[in-house]
Amino acid sequence: MSTLSNYFRKFRPDKTSNLKVVVLCVVTATTFWLLNALNKDNYTTVVDQPILIQFDEEEYMAVKGLPNEVKIEINGNGWDLLKKHLGVSQDPLEITLEDPSHQPYLVTEEITQQMSEHISTTNLVSIVQDTLFFSIDKIVSKKIQIVPDTLPNTLAENHDFASPISIDPEYVTVRGPISIIEQLDGKLLVQLGENNIKNHYSKLLPLELDKTKKDFLTLEEETVQISFQVVAFIEKTLKLDVKKLYFPANVDIEGDVQSVTLQFLVDERKQNDLESLNLSAILNYNNRNREDSSIAVSLNVNRSFLRDITFSPDSFDLIYE
Repeated sequence: MSTLSNYFRKFRPDKTSNLKVVVLCVVTATTFWLLNALNKDNYTTVVDQPILIQFDEEEYMAVKGLPNEVKIEINGNGWDLLKKHLGVSQDPLEITLEDPSHQPYLVTEEITQQMSEHISTTNLVSIVQDTLFFSIDKIVSKKIQIVPDTLPNTLAENHDFASPISIDPEYVTVRGPISIIEQLDGKLLVQLGENNIKNHYSKLLPLELDKTKKDFLTLEEETVQISFQVVAFIEKTLKLDVKKLYFPANVDIEGDVQSVTLQFLVDERKQNDLESLNLSAILNYNNRNREDSSIAVSLNVNRSFLRDITFSPDSFDLIYE
C-alpha cells in the first residue's frame, strides 16, 4: 500500500504544472524555428504541377485518359514551396493542342517558357518528365451496316429461315473517334432477344453499343425493325426401291438387297410434293469407289427443301463374277 502511495506522489500538482510549461516552451520554440526556416529563400524541391490539355472538343476526342499533372523541380521561398506541396492556389497550366490527332505526344521542353511564367512566384529549375503522351482522335461520322446477331440456337431445332431477313434501316450513322469506329469493323450487331424461334418474327429492337464504346460513340438512329419468316422441317422415313445404273453384266452388289431405308427432313410446306418426286435409291456404277470396290447409295433428286438425307444401309460391296 505504501508503494502505491509513493507512486502517486510523483504526480503532485506542482510537478504537473512544470511539465506543461516545458511542453509549451518546446512547441513555441519549434514554431518560431519553422516560421524562420520557411521565410528563407533558395529552397529546391519537386512538386506535381496540375495541367489541363485543351483542344477543339467538337472536332476531337480523347480515347484514353489525359495527363492531368507533371512533375517539376522548382526553387524559391519556403512558404511558396510549402503551398505548392499542399496544392494551395495551384491553377492548372493550360496546354492547347491545335491538331491533337496527329500529335500523340508533347516534348515538355516546348512548354518550359509557358510553365516558368505560370509559376511566377517560384523559379522553374526543370520539368522532370521530358514527354507527355496522349491519345486523341479526330471525330468522324460513318455509315455502318446493321447485322442481326443470329446464333446457332436462334432458331428452334429443325427450323430454318423461310425468307431473307428484313432490316429497316439497313445502315446507321455512327459518330465518334475514328479509332473506336474502326473497332466495329463496319457493322453493328443487334441482339434478337430470343432463342429457339419457331414462328415468324417481327420486332422493333434498340440499337445499342457495347459498354466499352458507349462513352465515345453516338448513333443517329435508336431502333431498327427486324422481320423474317420461319419454316419447320419435318422428319420423314421412307422405304425406297434400289435402282442400279450402268452396271456391267458381270457385276452385282453383295446380298440380295432390293430396298433401303431413307431418313430425311422436308420443308413442311412441301410435304405434299413428295409423291410427285418418285423418290428412289440410286446405285450408280460410274460413281463407285475403285479403291475398295464399294458403291454408295444416292437419291435420284436434289431439292433444296430436302435435307439431312441418310440411307440405311448407305453403301454396298461390289461383286465381280
